Amino acid sequence: MMTDVFRLDRYLARIGFDGSVAPDLATLTAIHVAHINALPFEGLNPFLHLPVKLDMASLQQKLIDGRRGGYCYELNAMLRAALETIGFKVTGLGARVRWNAPPDSPLGPRTHMLLKVDLPDGPYLADTGFGACVLDAPLRLLAGTEQQTAMGTYRLIEADGLLSLSAKRADGWRTMYVFDLAPQLPSDYELGNWYTSTSPFVPFTSTLVMERVSNGRRHKLVNRHLTTEGRDGEPVSERVLGSAAELQQVLDETFGVTPPASADEIFAVIIANAGRR
Repeated sequence: MMTDVFRLDRYLARIGFDGSVAPDLATLTAIHVAHINALPFEGLNPFLHLPVKLDMASLQQKLIDGRRGGYCYELNAMLRAALETIGFKVTGLGARVRWNAPPDSPLGPRTHMLLKVDLPDGPYLADTGFGACVLDAPLRLLAGTEQQTAMGTYRLIEADGLLSLSAKRADGWRTMYVFDLAPQLPSDYELGNWYTSTSPFVPFTSTLVMERVSNGRRHKLVNRHLTTEGRDGEPVSERVLGSAAELQQVLDETFGVTPPASADEIFAVIIANAGRR
């Protein structure tokens, strides 16, 4: 029988965290790192037109018990539940994605969930669910300074009442998303999740997107294209998956995911979608 009670011990075991916990920066950073290693970003459900459920019982069944990952609404909801259970003060925020948007294009809707975590030395940004460039550690919520993590360099810029988060890439800076500090309600996330998981105007319903940051490497899968990056997006390797068997191996060994459909079915959908473009 599923329950909405959050099981912190099961979550910590799932992400491989066996240290002591306290509402401090050391715990926040360690859990953030373990979380992204164990729970990859993956959009298999919207890609296969399966529902994305945000109630805690469903999230725990999928991410903790089911050897799955998820996207921002799932991954950051799980992280928030863990942090609040430990004793952190957490505020859910909403962002407007700019990763693939032309610089002068109008802002789109809030379709990304992120977290503000208040610590004694100030607020931090925690985000384990941005699938184009998964943040590998929490950042100080402080504009105007570059911040380095093990896998990247980031900066927050404040302009026109919005904060803009950018990541340094091999070819220069790239904006991830813009946001403000207005707290989001569960209903805001339900609406954003419904749109993001069902609309033909978002990538997840027609493109398989996966990412995992582990052992100093950033692994990305976009349909059949598998790439591995080093720090700041430096290219390491790239290949195109040629068969369902290759896809199965990558899902299992690179991303640590047991998919909700067979690799043959998923590969067939990828090929079919490519034929419609």
